[in-house]
Amino acid sequence: MKEESVSIPCGELKLEGLLARPDGSTGAAVVCHPHPLYGGSMYNNVVEAMLKALWRCGYATLRFNFRGVGGSTGEHTGGVGEGDDAKAALRFILAQPGLGKAGAIMSGYSFGAAVAMRAGAEANEVETIAAVALPVGMGDFPQPTSNKKIVLIAGDRDGYCPGPKIAEVARHCGGRLKMIEGADHFFGGYEDILSDALVELLTA
Repeated sequence: MKEESVSIPCGELKLEGLLARPDGSTGAAVVCHPHPLYGGSMYNNVVEAMLKALWRCGYATLRFNFRGVGGSTGEHTGGVGEGDDAKAALRFILAQPGLGKAGAIMSGYSFGAAVAMRAGAEANEVETIAAVALPVGMGDFPQPTSNKKIVLIAGDRDGYCPGPKIAEVARHCGGRLKMIEGADHFFGGYEDILSDALVELLTA
């Protein structure tokens, strides 16, 4: 899928992103990357597996670098400013002609999944939140209790996202959970399985 380089305004900051629009797409999806302080960026194997799933479902996508990553200006803020980044990316993609008519998805992986859960819960335009390897083992955070569709994916060997804790999150927020047998937090070698799982959850 061809992606176009874009510059996303976020207050005084500029975020770099890649926008893709499959033929006939009317839905819009934002994909948030893993932790910036541990080498996370929009160029990530899990992010790319998620993009493939979203394209298969007919969604236009916008992946972007959080503030302070790559060509994005600003500095890492521990998650607060990154939520603003995700909302700015959502505004940007929804401003593209014809997009958003089939709904909007806020999605992310690891740190990006936590950002997506918060930002997606706060954005009225978001109908679906997709979180991969939500780091529930690292601490508690607010969980959406609205009527949004929430889909969760985790590996059963992920120490940052323990099965019992992510199952509890799914129950609390009414989300659908898919556990991938054999996968750890980084999904090395499980990218296609992850992509298939996300398609299954989004189309169910």
